[in-house]
Amino acid sequence: MYKNIITEVDNGIGIITLNRPDRHNAFDGQMVGELIQSLAGMASDSAVRVVVLSSSGKSFCAGADLDWMRTAAKWTSAENEADARVLAEMLHRLATLPKPTIARVQGPAYGGGVGLIAACDIAVATFDSQFALTEARLGLIPATIAPHVIGAIGERHARRYMLTAERFSAAEAYRIGLVHEMVADGAALDQAVGAIVDAVLGNGPDALAECKDLVRAVAHRHIDAAVIADTARRIARVRASEEGRQGVAAFLEGRKPGWIR
Repeated sequence: MYKNIITEVDNGIGIITLNRPDRHNAFDGQMVGELIQSLAGMASDSAVRVVVLSSSGKSFCAGADLDWMRTAAKWTSAENEADARVLAEMLHRLATLPKPTIARVQGPAYGGGVGLIAACDIAVATFDSQFALTEARLGLIPATIAPHVIGAIGERHARRYMLTAERFSAAEAYRIGLVHEMVADGAALDQAVGAIVDAVLGNGPDALAECKDLVRAVAHRHIDAAVIADTARRIARVRASEEGRQGVAAFLEGRKPGWIR
C-alpha cells in the first residue's frame, strides 16, 4: 500500500514502521504524505487502540532527505511554505491522534526525527541512540518541529540544542525529557514497549482520547475560573458516558471492564 512505510494492526496495536533503511529513514514529501494517510487510517480504525511508531535498519530517522532538501532549495517561497505546511500537518496529526502513541527508538534520530519522537506521547530508546537538532548547521531552523520539541524538553534545553546542533546521548535525552525510558538493546526495547502497550490496553479507549485532549487543554495555563469550570465539565461528561459507567461498575463489582479482552 505504501512505498516508504509499513503499516499493520495486531490485537489492538497499530504499528507504523519507517522503511527507508538505506536512507536512514530520512523523510521526503512522499513519506510525509504516507504518514498523514496512515495516521488518518489508524485514527479512524476502531480496531486500533494504541499506535507504535517504529523504523527499520540502524537509524530511527535522520530527518529530512538530502535530495528532498536539494530540490526544495530551487522552489519559490510560496512552494516552500506549502511544503512545510504539509510536514507541520503530519506532526500535528501525530501529536493529536486520539489514541496513545509510542516511539520505539532503536538508533540515531536527527532533525525532524527528533520532532517525530517529541510528537509521540511516550518514547523509549536504546542506550546507543543519539540525537541532534542539526538544522542550524545547515543554515536552517527546526521550525515545524519546534512546538513539539519545546513541549517535550522545555524552552531552556531547546535553546541549547537548537543553537549548538550538537549530538546528545540517550542518557541526556532521558534527562531532558525527550525519552521516558532507556534500555540496553533491541530485545529489551521490544519488551519495554510491550509493557507500555499492555498498560495502555488496560484503560478505556474513550478515556485515553479524553486524557490526551485534557492535557492539551490545560497544559501551561493558569488555574483560573475558566480552567476549573472546563475540567469540571469534562469529568462530569465522562462520568456519565457509557464507558465511564461501565468502568466504575466493573471496578466496584470486582470484574474486568469490556475493553479488556
